[in-house]
Amino acid sequence: MGEMVKVLITGGAGFIGSNFVRYILNEHPEYKVVVLDNLTYAGKIENLQDVMDKITFIKGDITNKQDVEKVKDCNVIFNFAAETHVDRSITEAGIFVKTDVIGTWNLLELARKIGVEKFIQISTDEVYGSIVNGSFKENDPLNPSSPYSASKGGADLLAIAYYKTYGLKVLITRSTNNFGPYQHLEKLIPLLITNALQNKFLPIYGNGQNVRDWIYVSDNCYAIDLVFQKGGVGEIYNIASNVKKKNIELARLILEHLKKPQSLIKFVKDRPGHDFRYSLNTNKIKKLGWKPLHSFNKALANTIEWYKKNDWWWKH
Repeated sequence: MGEMVKVLITGGAGFIGSNFVRYILNEHPEYKVVVLDNLTYAGKIENLQDVMDKITFIKGDITNKQDVEKVKDCNVIFNFAAETHVDRSITEAGIFVKTDVIGTWNLLELARKIGVEKFIQISTDEVYGSIVNGSFKENDPLNPSSPYSASKGGADLLAIAYYKTYGLKVLITRSTNNFGPYQHLEKLIPLLITNALQNKFLPIYGNGQNVRDWIYVSDNCYAIDLVFQKGGVGEIYNIASNVKKKNIELARLILEHLKKPQSLIKFVKDRPGHDFRYSLNTNKIKKLGWKPLHSFNKALANTIEWYKKNDWWWKH
């Protein structure tokens, strides 16, 4: 890109989005950054308070065409805006279809209209469903289990269709479970950490044997930036650190780190359609030169320390 890079980051006040905003400001201080976020329960202006003077912030909903059209000038779109909580999608599926599918469609239309040079759709490993053995490759069929993952799969298909039909330069990233600072307390790691800090029970679904592949959020941000810089247009990239932990192991590690008793672990009724194991093949992104920069244990320790030091952020 020869001219000034003007980046629109939708969902930039959310967990991964706000970490990505910081990442871009640090790595590419010359970029102009616009954040569009609706500040729903998962996006908080506090997530950006230390960088507000370096960005342009627009409060807006991607499902609303008028809001999306407030963006007049950008040449790259990173779409992080999404409803992402699986449990919530089971009780309120319609909101997920609206945000993740219709919202993405509105942004793809905006991208066509203003002629963006690249559109990076941020997706999830959950679109592939569960895998008992082995790892999913980017061209494996989509087999989602929840309304959340189905709506994200729908968004991916739309994005690829816009590449094939209109020549829009779309790239898709699918990452495993992220963790790190500014993550909403309904997600597993912050929930376990903050409950442990308050000596509350740590709820674990079923028998705690579900397996997740965990990636530190800044390693995902680095991967997304690399896909933007070097990735092939129309391509999908899996992003994972290939560090797999059972949920029960994770709870034990957190309690150990905080020197809290293991008796705080409490098994609760499993959720419907609960995927057993996620695993991604990451050969494709490794060919771009990516590898995670943080070890899991160090990243988990950093995250626990962040929640310890920033109780102003989560206590209310």
